[in-house]
Amino acid sequence: MKSRAAILHGIGGPWSVEDFELDPPRAGEVLVEMAAAGLCHSDDHILKGDMSAPNEVMEALGLPSMFPMIGGHEGSGVVREIGPGVTGFVPGDHVVMSFVAVCGQCRWCASGMEYLCDTGMGTMVPGMPTDGTFRHHTSAGKPLGHLAKVGAFARHTVASVDSLIKIERDIPLVPAALLSCAIPTGYGSAANRAGVRGGDTVVVIGAGGIGTGAIQGARINGAAQIIAVDPVEFKQKSALEFGATHSVGSTAEALDLVRGLTYGVMADSVVVSPSLIAPDDVRDALQLTRKGGTCVLTGMTSQLTHKVNLNLQDFILSNKTLAGTIFGSCNGKADIARLARLYQTGQLQLEEMITRRYRLDEINEAYADLLNGEIIRGIIDYGID
Repeated sequence: MKSRAAILHGIGGPWSVEDFELDPPRAGEVLVEMAAAGLCHSDDHILKGDMSAPNEVMEALGLPSMFPMIGGHEGSGVVREIGPGVTGFVPGDHVVMSFVAVCGQCRWCASGMEYLCDTGMGTMVPGMPTDGTFRHHTSAGKPLGHLAKVGAFARHTVASVDSLIKIERDIPLVPAALLSCAIPTGYGSAANRAGVRGGDTVVVIGAGGIGTGAIQGARINGAAQIIAVDPVEFKQKSALEFGATHSVGSTAEALDLVRGLTYGVMADSVVVSPSLIAPDDVRDALQLTRKGGTCVLTGMTSQLTHKVNLNLQDFILSNKTLAGTIFGSCNGKADIARLARLYQTGQLQLEEMITRRYRLDEINEAYADLLNGEIIRGIIDYGID
């Protein structure tokens, strides 16, 4: 069948919205008509080369090339067709995508850490996770990758059942797209990785989509004081609407504020979720973290960043924890249903996070708005909800 998608042909972009050819699903796969796709910084990191490399570089290293590629890893949609042997889904099911494909069989899945699945860690390699071949093709017939084995910036996509999570049909599909990445990654950073508890003081650095999820995770899990840090005044004000008790423009301001609020003890946990983590960000975040506290690195960094700056003696003698996380250390098959219940009961705000909806053809404008700090979460709305 023919469909339409936003495609990257190489580093630097721009996104090219064009027709492509899509094969039917094979064994273990389903065809999804997308309802919505979230605009995440990770896709822009692919465009800029923070998480990707030119085809000639990959080929020189003997690795599969990434481009051309359909973007989008956060989305929701409706199952329209199932492949041979698929039993867990039927046409009409509502689903959200998981950028970590979960096999359920590897050591990590068996240990309750599906977010570290061996299959899921291969999501940047082109081709289907089922057999390595391609279902997406350019109009000229060439193989076309789809980001994170999802390709949410397409009106239709074929994905493995390992990349899909079924949700209740009465949950609106457009806000449900945020359950695919922004919310579990942010919420889980606070609730799972930082272990926020009632009465805690929490600092969230970066108040975009992921950071707003972290603020809500801290609020719902009982944090008494939540300090949002973002240089954009619009995001500082927005953070207060999602549960932050204070907001400031820089970590320097946050240091003085948190020192005063905690009588010098500092924050129980700090979630670091700017658009791109720099070495000094880690140093500053650890200064905000109390003795025995936890600092969680949630935002992405450039693949060229190999060192961070920190006061090692203070880190050791203060018994601090510096933690990484992917997908907010969430297990999608279980945790997305829990997050959906929080939404249904009014505790988790999803619609309110969507600053603006865009058409697929407006994707370059949408990313310009994101990079200019004008939106918390933008959504490509395909109009089927």
